[in-house]
Amino acid sequence: MRWSHAFIPTLRDDPADSEAVSHKLLVRAGYVRQLMSGVYSILPLGQRVRTKVIQIIRDEIDAIGGQEFLLPQLHPIDIWERTGRINTMSDIMMSFEDNKGAMVVLGPTHEEIFATVASELTSYKQLPQLWYHVQTKFRDEARPKSGLLRVREFTMKDSYSFDIDREGLDLQFDRHRQAYMNIFSKLGIEAFTVEASSGSMGGKESVEFMVKGDVGEDEVAHCTNCGYAANLEKATSVLEPVEDPDEVLQTEIFDTPGVRTIADLEAFEGGAPAEFQIKTLVYIVDDEPMLVLMRGDHGLQEQKLMDMLGTIDARPAVGDEIVSLLGAEAGSLGAVGVQDVRIIADDALRGRAGMTTGANVNDKHLHNVSVDRDIAVSAWADIREVAEGDTCPTCGEPLSISRTIEVGHIFKLGTFYAEPLGLSVLDENGKSAPIVMGSYGIGVERNMAASVEANHDEKGIIWPMAIAPYHVIITVIRPDDDNTMATADSLYEHLEDRGVEVLLDDRAERPGVKFTDAELIGVPLRLTVGPRGVTNGIVELSDRRTGESSEIAIDEAVSAVADLVKAAL
Repeated sequence: MRWSHAFIPTLRDDPADSEAVSHKLLVRAGYVRQLMSGVYSILPLGQRVRTKVIQIIRDEIDAIGGQEFLLPQLHPIDIWERTGRINTMSDIMMSFEDNKGAMVVLGPTHEEIFATVASELTSYKQLPQLWYHVQTKFRDEARPKSGLLRVREFTMKDSYSFDIDREGLDLQFDRHRQAYMNIFSKLGIEAFTVEASSGSMGGKESVEFMVKGDVGEDEVAHCTNCGYAANLEKATSVLEPVEDPDEVLQTEIFDTPGVRTIADLEAFEGGAPAEFQIKTLVYIVDDEPMLVLMRGDHGLQEQKLMDMLGTIDARPAVGDEIVSLLGAEAGSLGAVGVQDVRIIADDALRGRAGMTTGANVNDKHLHNVSVDRDIAVSAWADIREVAEGDTCPTCGEPLSISRTIEVGHIFKLGTFYAEPLGLSVLDENGKSAPIVMGSYGIGVERNMAASVEANHDEKGIIWPMAIAPYHVIITVIRPDDDNTMATADSLYEHLEDRGVEVLLDDRAERPGVKFTDAELIGVPLRLTVGPRGVTNGIVELSDRRTGESSEIAIDEAVSAVADLVKAAL
């Protein structure tokens, strides 16, 4: 492609609303343009990268036995109602009424729809199956941000496995895990796996693929010693033991004027350290109030609570709701003596005594609370959020917390979809058995952006060779010089004959503009062709990643570039 014929609208300034480096660079380098919030047009350079990302994904999934489908984006709403996900995904689901009055869903994902095709499977002899497609998804994100990292319309490769038993699911899950790591390696992304919440997808086990990044929306606890890693929505840690008083005294009420927080009570004369306090939170879950109890120095991980309760409808209660339930305002709340209200307590409070908590009377608290004696706990769970420096549950070393970008997610769905959709086959004994499913997603444009986050410098993008829009750019100094242009044209043609993808910058622009644009768009190799070099039989070969340049004979340039490209692919 000749730049003079191409549409590559580079910009000198960052977009005004940009936060992520990838957002800034993909716009400035002419890869994408925003149409509206969370919706982007992919321009020619972007489409070349996107196509290569898709092909890498397709090759790896084909290699583990994937069969490619293409399922619709428009779904009848009733199938979503049958699985219950019309409710659990209501916050992001886009739907509309067609001109016949039927409700239609714009697919946010395709578990239900692939299951309709899988209903034609009748015997265990037809299993296992691995099906996938690369299709547009629609999710009504409340806060689209960071360019392509969080959008409302995007492309996903989603694959689905169908097995007769959990052993088969485990095998397909492990194969996907390795395939995904292969994909990320080719995209120039240093991804790592973490334990994760399955959320509204269903099933009991899932793994996320993460890459560290300041613009990420996830936080991960990880151990540099043993490799343990988990999303904070799933992470656990070992707590240091706390020694309670030997003698369990009767509860005692005392005045705490103006005390509203854990820190206030710590500082209050006659108060208590945070680890000896019980924090009482009021939540409305599926329209019913409940109490959530945490140790004073611990934070609630809301997703853990929701997973434990099997709900997506949970929120903190507000002022009037709290007072109506407990008779006091936030800051003076407790669970001692509370009846007929469900009480969920974090595991860190098991067996604790000598605790201090609110008395459900404004400006009053209780000393000497024994959890077992004084509080009617309905259920115990690990709902605590892990903090920096907590002890690793695997090896005992301190955990670190990092902000990360999710680049892939795989799920063991089990029979979550098979049961409501009647998905079953006859087993080897002739008995009906539910099909065991897995689901495996990876976003195309998100991984384009993640690759830019991992591969850039102050000058622009540094694409890995495998997904660069072109392998080499020929920058022509003085394209009005006949010998120079003839040499550039010859290099261009011979490189293309060798299978090298070439962008020929033949624009009548100053050299500085051309060099700046070449660095901005991130093509891995650059050949600079100018009158002086042509006279001396040389061109300059530059490596975008290292910044190193060297002179090379013109008659050796094609082979040298072709060899570098081949070695990098």
